[in-house]
Amino acid sequence: MTHRLALVLIAFLSATGVAAQATEATPETGTENAENTPQLVRSGLDADPEAFLWVNRLIVVFADTPRDPRFAQQMELIEAQPDDLRVRDVVVFTDTDPAAQSALRQKLRPRGFMMAMIGKDGTVYFRKPLPWSVREISANIDKNPLRQQEIRDRRQP
Repeated sequence: MTHRLALVLIAFLSATGVAAQATEATPETGTENAENTPQLVRSGLDADPEAFLWVNRLIVVFADTPRDPRFAQQMELIEAQPDDLRVRDVVVFTDTDPAAQSALRQKLRPRGFMMAMIGKDGTVYFRKPLPWSVREISANIDKNPLRQQEIRDRRQP
């Protein structure tokens, strides 16, 4: 039974890593899924964080391997509540290849697993060594002055 569980876990983690790194898009091209909404989770290997300035907040999830249990847990938490992140203009980038030295990896310099949030203004607002729920991420985004201004602007006619 333990072997079956391990095989199922490995298959799931492999599928999550492949799905997370399957497509790369910029705000200009906006790769979209079947519901005509921009893709939430993208590969961070070729991402240019400057292309998202003043357009999206970036959540960047790093790990040394897609099999890292913390990486798998973080991706499960994100995929469980994607709409809460979309409302906040979030794009999630994953990077599980330390050898690739992506632009995000060079900017944030992670050691092992790390989850970070880059605001629309390009400021790194938090770095976390453990997975966070979408509720915790959303609460931290909502404390940001730019997000508070967005909320006020949406309330006014």
